[in-house]
Amino acid sequence: MHRKLPPLPPLTLRRSSSSSSAAAAAASPPPPPPRRLPPPVPLRDLLAHRLPPTPTPDRPPLSRPHPHADVLLRGRRPGCDASPESLHLEIVKRGLTHDLFLANHLVNSYAKGARLDAARGVFDGMPSRNAVSWTCLISGHVLSGLPEDAFPLFRAMLREGPGCRPTSFTFGSVLRACQDSGPDRLGFAVQVHGLVSKTEFTSNTTVCNALISMYGSCSVGPPILAQRVFDTTPVRDLITWNALMSVYAKKGDAICTFTLFRAMQYDDSGIELRPTEHTFGSLITATYLSSCSLGLLDQLFVRVLKSGCSSDLYVGSALVSAFARHGMLDEAKDIYLGLKERNAVTLNGLIAGLVKQQHGEAAAEIFMGARDSAAVNVDTYVVLLSAIAEFSTAEQGLRKGREVHAHVLRAGHIYRKIAVSNGLVNMYAKCGAIDKACRVFQLMEARDRISWNTIITALDQNGYCEAAMMNYCLMRQNSIGPSNFAAISGLSSCAGLGLLAAGQQLHCDAVKWGLYLDTSVSNALVKMYGECGRMSECWEIFNSMSAHDVVSWNSIMGVMASSQAPITESVQVFSNMMKSGLVPNKVTFVNFLAALTPLSVLELGKQIHSVMLKHGVTEDNAVDNALMSCYAKSGDVDSCERLFSRMSGRRDAISWNSMISGYIYNGHLQEAMDCVWLMMHSEQMMDHCTFSIVLNACASVAALERGMEMHAFGLRSHLESDVVVESALVDMYSKCGRIDYASKVFHSMSQKNEFSWNSMISGYARHGLGRKALEIFEEMQESGESPDHVTFVSVLSACSHAGLVEGGLDYFELMEDYGILPRIEHYSCVIDLLGRAGELDKIQEYMKRMPMKPNTLIWRTVLVACQQSKHRAKIDLGTEASRMLLELEPQNPVNYVLASKFHAAIGRWEDTAKARAAMKGAAVKKEAGRSWVTLTDGVHTFIAGDRSHPNTKEIYEKLNFLIQKIRNAGYVPLTEYVLHDLEEENKEELLRYHSEKLAVAFVLTRSSSGGPIRIMKNLRVCGDCHTAFRYISQIVGRQIILRDSIRFHHFKDGKCSCGDYW
Repeated sequence: MHRKLPPLPPLTLRRSSSSSSAAAAAASPPPPPPRRLPPPVPLRDLLAHRLPPTPTPDRPPLSRPHPHADVLLRGRRPGCDASPESLHLEIVKRGLTHDLFLANHLVNSYAKGARLDAARGVFDGMPSRNAVSWTCLISGHVLSGLPEDAFPLFRAMLREGPGCRPTSFTFGSVLRACQDSGPDRLGFAVQVHGLVSKTEFTSNTTVCNALISMYGSCSVGPPILAQRVFDTTPVRDLITWNALMSVYAKKGDAICTFTLFRAMQYDDSGIELRPTEHTFGSLITATYLSSCSLGLLDQLFVRVLKSGCSSDLYVGSALVSAFARHGMLDEAKDIYLGLKERNAVTLNGLIAGLVKQQHGEAAAEIFMGARDSAAVNVDTYVVLLSAIAEFSTAEQGLRKGREVHAHVLRAGHIYRKIAVSNGLVNMYAKCGAIDKACRVFQLMEARDRISWNTIITALDQNGYCEAAMMNYCLMRQNSIGPSNFAAISGLSSCAGLGLLAAGQQLHCDAVKWGLYLDTSVSNALVKMYGECGRMSECWEIFNSMSAHDVVSWNSIMGVMASSQAPITESVQVFSNMMKSGLVPNKVTFVNFLAALTPLSVLELGKQIHSVMLKHGVTEDNAVDNALMSCYAKSGDVDSCERLFSRMSGRRDAISWNSMISGYIYNGHLQEAMDCVWLMMHSEQMMDHCTFSIVLNACASVAALERGMEMHAFGLRSHLESDVVVESALVDMYSKCGRIDYASKVFHSMSQKNEFSWNSMISGYARHGLGRKALEIFEEMQESGESPDHVTFVSVLSACSHAGLVEGGLDYFELMEDYGILPRIEHYSCVIDLLGRAGELDKIQEYMKRMPMKPNTLIWRTVLVACQQSKHRAKIDLGTEASRMLLELEPQNPVNYVLASKFHAAIGRWEDTAKARAAMKGAAVKKEAGRSWVTLTDGVHTFIAGDRSHPNTKEIYEKLNFLIQKIRNAGYVPLTEYVLHDLEEENKEELLRYHSEKLAVAFVLTRSSSGGPIRIMKNLRVCGDCHTAFRYISQIVGRQIILRDSIRFHHFKDGKCSCGDYW
């Protein structure tokens, strides 16, 4: 039965109780007390002095053994305990703790076994130390994966003096520590190289080999320094050649690797340089890290088979990785299965190759077959977790990812191994389980820069922009500098949130840490400033970039599309990109088409389509969808239909929505509804975007029946509880004249957003129910929902139509409490409010308060307000407004019409004629007034004096009958609304056959029921028709609901819902 060894005392001198120990103590002087390590000193200070030459000690005869060698030999006897603890105990028992040779042996034994605390205890207790002592301790820290701890030990060794001068093994260990630390320790490594050059080891082959490997790992870019050391090495052995070949191989430079291999074979130094497994390992690595052809790998494989190294574990692992990464998965699996011995490198190489070829499922199967073997290590989990994102579906990947997570838990790696935790965070994020990714991140015991990069990127890519920015700030608070990945994700989050100030702070971080030199970071800066509306900064960054890639051009074109930049600028940017030699990709064309779409440039769209075909960018849904939108906005519905037909079998929701939008944009509502019906009977389910598009179209033309059909579709599709669909229903019903239906849908909503509240408020305002609109606004405030600028436009409009002047001005001032700066549309509502109330004196006061110059919207509102007054001051204001409108927008026919109405209202017929002549001279045409009604047999449209309808005779007879009836009831035509200087009889004739009167007469010829008559008009209803409709509603006993371009008018029993205040 083995007994547990007692704790070992520190290795110090003390008097022994045994006689032998006492005799030994009497025979030799007492050793000096143990010394502590001197304080560290900068290495550069030591480089200023050349080290003294190493004293050459008198070597004892080889036949003379160490006097205490039996202590070491005892542990090698059969049945004896050979552990460092047993040896340590034996040394203490014999009183040999002062022996330098035995102490060095103990330090070396403990260090090699990763028992660094015990090694340091022995080292600190040594009365004297030599170079071997220090080298053993330094080497132990390097072998144990603690290279940073080796550097202060090396500095302290240099302070010890000539007796502890570094040897070739010391320099080899320190250089290996620099190699393991990577580029961050390149400066220290260069200083060590300078120290080597002052010793006789400058031509030592072992040290030169270590320098080559170190420079290969620490240098970024071509291994110039490693090649320089190789060239100056006087004696090159096989390790020298292998070291430089390994450096070039890891850099992916197959040409230099194989050139070195050829030079090694023809070397005439007299040293046998036969290729070993390390040689072939480097050559194989070079083939899969570079763009070499498979033919070179096949030739090398034949050479390996002839050399007999194919069964070597190192070579076999490299072959597995090479064939797998080249896509030759069957060959890789055959080599893997043919190896007698496999380790973690072999398994990881196969899994990494499968991952690179996007065979995530196959990689998971390989892992499951080897998960219980000793070959699985931390790198295996990291590589495998990256494969989960390559699964065909996110759900399947998440299920397999949970299995791997469970295995990690059982293996005890979780939360302690940072790389594994980082892989788990990335895996869950790629599978859409961002909550689980955050949970793993929170449970990590330690986090590195990669951890923060991963969680910030995960949050940003999953739409949690605020959380991404919060974690970026936490990372900076933890004194961790940002990387380019963190900066890119942070800037993307700022762009998504529109946080200009935060984005500028990240810009400062990028400059401070030198990240702005990275092209990807500059691309993110361009996008951020573009999303925040700062085009000047976008161009400044874009023009300052030293090099542009495809993403750079895509970013600037995307920004220009979103900012609606002039089409000539977009074309110029696209042309410059083509001239630079870069090949545009699908994102390039999507962004460029987005810039063309709002401008309806058909010919240019066709040219871009030709360029796309030339570059083979076809058969892609994103591109075809963008093309459909471009053709639709250009009026080419036939091209849209051809594209849509060609996409059969690969249409997605955006494809259907683009086609439906194209029909609606070009006025083909019936075809749009047919497309909706086809979509419902296809495998593609309608989403809330489809419903919103169609419902908005129904609202725009007041197609109530079609809107109700879509409502029924929504119920069958179980989308009736979607907040987007419900909000669109509220908007549709209110714009189609059914404010009661809109109110019912609104109050049945379990969840409301800003659009829901705004739709209901604007709906009531549009129907002249201003006080109800204000009640909804009060409910919105009580619910905790913050109003936005759109909300206040609706509230101010409600006050304007209801004549609530004081209340409207109070709500205008209330915007400041919500941090909302009034925009031009808010000032327009206030001016309209004051103009309707006749308080024109205050109009100029508010115009002076505006922080921006009045635009056409403001002047148009002022001109309409001035039509109601013939006061001299108001006439002057109206004249100025008319002049400004024609100066600012000379191509807008509405401005000429308003100017004509203003001059006609105040009796200036000459000015009215001048306005009409100016309109003709500017080659602009007034939009014709149209009214339409929707009956069971379709939509019937009328214009003033229209005689094209098949039922023209019945319509005119009915209208003349109605005019006679209402004249008898007291109606008098308001001839001041005729903009021509004619006789009164001629003016009455023009007023009689306005489009809305023809529409109401037509409905009365077709329907004798008592239901409401719904009429829509594209322009504002004239005052004469408004008065006539009041009389008609009373005579026929039916409600008339008229929607013009401004609002709804509900005529019933001789009264209008607007109270004649419109």
